[in-house]
Amino acid sequence: MSSSDSSTSAGPRLLGPADVRSLAASLGVRPTKQRGQNFVIDPNTVRRIVRAADLSAGETVLEVGPGLGSLTLALLAAGHPVTAVEIDPLLAQALPSTIATYAPEQASELTVVEADAMDVTPAEIGAPTACVANLPYNVAVPVLLHLLKVSDSLRHGLVMVQSEVADRLAAPPGSRTYGVPSAKAAWYADVRRAGPIGRNVFWPAPNVDSGLVAFERRDPPETPASREEVFAVIEAAFSQRRKTIRSALARWMPDRARLDEVFAATGIDPQLRGEMLGITEFAALAGAGQTR
Repeated sequence: MSSSDSSTSAGPRLLGPADVRSLAASLGVRPTKQRGQNFVIDPNTVRRIVRAADLSAGETVLEVGPGLGSLTLALLAAGHPVTAVEIDPLLAQALPSTIATYAPEQASELTVVEADAMDVTPAEIGAPTACVANLPYNVAVPVLLHLLKVSDSLRHGLVMVQSEVADRLAAPPGSRTYGVPSAKAAWYADVRRAGPIGRNVFWPAPNVDSGLVAFERRDPPETPASREEVFAVIEAAFSQRRKTIRSALARWMPDRARLDEVFAATGIDPQLRGEMLGITEFAALAGAGQTR
């Protein structure tokens, strides 16, 4: 037991630096950059994340990339059943044993899914209502967008990502960091920054800053276009960021006369740049493009 958690209570013990390194050594695990692995070694940080997630009592949580189980233990300690998706077979197979050791009374509340979160299906993860995770930094955006796409049950969440990625996900239209991730995330949810995370709470310490991003699911804008069609407009709009939205959408709709009709129908100024448009405007353009 780590000195930072030398409690006499019967509740779950959280992982301190010595625990994390001991577990890793016993498994022969070295964190890899390829999988964006940085293990949290500070109990206060995982407690803070669970508090900031604003979870309802007993709410089932989806965790992606549980690693050695630092955040998993904190979620279980707060009374939340956890479905953990882990791509690394060694870590996935070791996690139940770790939970049984550090949180024996909560062991039955853990479900481990050995899978790539980029491909995970509702059949594999069930119906969690919240996502709380330290997302692998190199795939954070596609993983989050995939989870929001395939799991209608996910209503809210709090994820830890690279600070720059947090800025992009939460950026409003017109800001310097607003782009494809911001607009696509806005299709599914309201997204906001929820605080910074220091480098020294990880092992190994990353050479980038980290940040928390909170999201709250809401209905997408009304449009006759599909999500894929709206996303195609978003991608085209930012493919030539310095050009006007009319010029940028020429690939999406090569017929310039028809494109002008789309702008006229939506009332959107074709001389604006794509970065000035919100998800409602992108949905309107996609919808008008479907009308013949």
